[in-house]
Amino acid sequence: MSTRTDIRPSPIAGLWYEGEPRRLAKVVDAYLDQAQIPELEGEIVGVIAPHAGHRYSGAVAGYAFATVRGRSYPLVAVISPMHHPYFQPLLTSAHQAYATPLGVIPIAHDVVAALDQALKRRLGYGLSPVRNDAEHSLEIELPFLQRALSEPFMLLPVMVRALDPRVSQALGEALAEVLADRSALLVASTDLSHYYDQQTALSLDRAMLEQIEAFSPEGAFEVEAQEKGYACGLGAVTAVLWAARALGADRVRLLRHATSGDVTGDYSQVVGYAAAVILKTARV
Repeated sequence: MSTRTDIRPSPIAGLWYEGEPRRLAKVVDAYLDQAQIPELEGEIVGVIAPHAGHRYSGAVAGYAFATVRGRSYPLVAVISPMHHPYFQPLLTSAHQAYATPLGVIPIAHDVVAALDQALKRRLGYGLSPVRNDAEHSLEIELPFLQRALSEPFMLLPVMVRALDPRVSQALGEALAEVLADRSALLVASTDLSHYYDQQTALSLDRAMLEQIEAFSPEGAFEVEAQEKGYACGLGAVTAVLWAARALGADRVRLLRHATSGDVTGDYSQVVGYAAAVILKTARV
């Protein structure tokens, strides 16, 4: 009888990030080393990180994951957008594990099942499992987690196709319900504005980041509806904010903001990237 693990095949290893294990570890470690993290007050509940190819956004992502370097979380919930045209609002992986060149990360299917049930109670539907997905925005964060965290971890993967505050709030509340008694880290995967000139991008990004820093998922949806700010992972990052709020977090601290132009030198059409940490500072 075969005991072979059903692993999601990676569509981006060797393309969006280094495919050779030693080279990947070296590159990710360098991003973590270069991050200059201020003193943080309180308990880290989650991080917000970009999801472009490591060449473009890896230096910014390093700031998010450097905050949890050397820490241990048995469970990590990575909430990302789904860029591909699935019709289901919320998706997860039907495989048993994800893999990067740094190793295999098993999916916590018991937690996936619990989240599915919690969502059905709130929305009438839950997570749709998919196989062989091509989504990059969840996977791109995994090598950072593998290098930053001190122990192996289980993964709760959720990809958000819906762009609806009701869905994101329900997902956030459901996440808080199933994670309340677990030692877990929330990871929100999002880039910011796309393909504007640098000055326009800075304005759009600032408007969105002001709402994120204000811990206002409601405001984040509002500024995007008003076309004053943009985040391609709006449904994912707001769900994480709602979840973190329900888990007692009370502060978001922006650590780094940059654009693709800062890497390429081309400021005519840029993509915005930010790193932030979500903290629980209040003493109970």
